[in-house]
Amino acid sequence: MLRILLTIILPLALWVWAFVDCLTTPEDEVKHLPKVVWVLIVLLFPPLGPIAWLIAGKQRGFARTAPATAGDSPYPAPRGGRQVAPDDDPEFLASLEDLKKSDRHHEEMLKEWEADLRRRERELRGKDEPEDGHKP
Repeated sequence: MLRILLTIILPLALWVWAFVDCLTTPEDEVKHLPKVVWVLIVLLFPPLGPIAWLIAGKQRGFARTAPATAGDSPYPAPRGGRQVAPDDDPEFLASLEDLKKSDRHHEEMLKEWEADLRRRERELRGKDEPEDGHKP
C-alpha cells in the first residue's frame, strides 16, 4: 500500500496540483520562462516538471512586486521582501493627507449647501407669508 502511495498517487497528485497551479498563476508572477513553456514542462516531464515548477517557476511569499489583480489590495506591495508599517511608509502617509484634504473639501461643500438650503427656505417662507407680515 505504501509502495502504491509513493509510486503512483503522490506523483500524480503533485503533477495535477502543479499543472493547475501553473495554469491559474498570473503571467506577471511566472519566473524565468514564459507561462506556456512552464505548462509544457509540467505536462511533459513528470515528476521533474512539477518539482521544477515548485522550485523555480513561480514567485512566492513576499517576492511579489504587485498584487495579482487590481482589486487585491489598495496598499503597495512590500518592498525588499519585508512588510513596511503604515507609519513608516511615506506613500501611505501622503495618501492620508490627501484623504484629509478631500474630507475638508467635502465638509466645506456640505456647509455651503446647507447655508444655501437655509437661504432658499427663508425665501420660500417669505413668499408664503401674507403681505401684511402676519402668519395665518
